[in-house]
Amino acid sequence: MGPVHVGTCSWTEKTMVDLWYPKGVTSPEERLRYYAKRFDTVEVDSPFYALPVRSYAEKWAERTPADFVFHVKAYGMMTGHEVEERSLAPELRDYDFELTDRGRVRHPHRDMVDASFDLFLDAIEPLRDAGKMGGILMQFPPFFTALTPEHERRNLEYIEYAKAKLEGWRMLVEFRHPSWVSEDRVRHTMRWLADRDLAYVSVDSPQFADRSTMPATAALTSSWAYVRMHGRNAGMWRARTESSADRFDYLYTADEWLEWEPRIRELARDAEQTFVMFNNNKYDYAQRNAAEIATILGDLVPERAPGGDDEAPTLF
Repeated sequence: MGPVHVGTCSWTEKTMVDLWYPKGVTSPEERLRYYAKRFDTVEVDSPFYALPVRSYAEKWAERTPADFVFHVKAYGMMTGHEVEERSLAPELRDYDFELTDRGRVRHPHRDMVDASFDLFLDAIEPLRDAGKMGGILMQFPPFFTALTPEHERRNLEYIEYAKAKLEGWRMLVEFRHPSWVSEDRVRHTMRWLADRDLAYVSVDSPQFADRSTMPATAALTSSWAYVRMHGRNAGMWRARTESSADRFDYLYTADEWLEWEPRIRELARDAEQTFVMFNNNKYDYAQRNAAEIATILGDLVPERAPGGDDEAPTLF
């Protein structure tokens, strides 16, 4: 039975900072230090939108305790997503790519994708040097499917390619299309990931009548288990919103923990480490729910050091 580490997928979400941080905790350094006194892990999602900056990673490592773990979401180009042209690093601008009417990069040259992996890894190297690097979250888009043998073959080949690019790093695989865990494919998918020591990301997300989203399949395919809680806001899940946080406007209830507590405990039974990460980053919902599940799983969750004069406010 390994420990369960609970955290959130942001510590700087705009709608959250005024609600969760005490007055006077306003600088990036103060906020990260405050967060790290209450949780021992965090997922950095901002690199999905633009390649991270090495100096930021150096500061993250400096501002957190020795036992703190960062997981980093891969740059969108690394997982087949379109990315904003205006966000491109200077080193990527000379490669061939298509540009959509919305100013998004599509069909980048393979060498451009290669370079994005290299730049990404260089930027987060300080976290590994500090012993604080967890996993790289490879969140594949909904059109990355296993609907046909050809789709499955081509996409598994891409995961093999990504695995080679990330050699020496821990890779977390999040699918967004349910074909990967359909009744006739789920065992093959999990076995394929386990054979390569790739961690399957278990998710909780809105469910629809057409079964078009990932079901709550909890599975262990590596020594680490990883769970992402997206919330269940079905009304906003597919909406075009000004802020991505609107999609995750959801506060889990106590009854919903009755579904997930046994799943998490089962994962932890066989895993060396289990991470439960909250992506319902609207207001302070992620922090509130993270504190709740940490209490429910209390015997499995490592205690944090007392907060001192800036003790956390009551969350629930």
